[in-house]
Amino acid sequence: MKKNFVVFMSPGTFVAEMTQKEIDFWDVSKAVEMSKNIKERYGSIPYGFYFITRERGENDFDSKETKRSSMYYLGGKILTLEELKSRNDPKDKTLISNMECNNWDKVIINDNSWRWTQPLKHDDKVLELS
Repeated sequence: MKKNFVVFMSPGTFVAEMTQKEIDFWDVSKAVEMSKNIKERYGSIPYGFYFITRERGENDFDSKETKRSSMYYLGGKILTLEELKSRNDPKDKTLISNMECNNWDKVIINDNSWRWTQPLKHDDKVLELS
């Protein structure tokens, strides 16, 4: 047995809220449409999503994740470490420190509902939404 899912990520109090929904295949357009119906606590809506495939063999008790996509962000602003430093904003001090300590060269800031800042990985995609 093999099934595909889309996992929606929304801002949470301390960690991201996650909602997983079954999907026929890894269809970005359909996932974007599905995201419009996701609402988490305190009115939080998704900042992004990723796909997973789960499989279970005939003798397996439970399924296991066999494939995962990169992250698809539902819009957002990409900032580099250099850009943050050049803004010279004291509010960026902790973010800059985290980026330097963790060797992150870029972050994405998404304000779909509550502000959410994440490191942007090289294979992540930022979707332009209208």
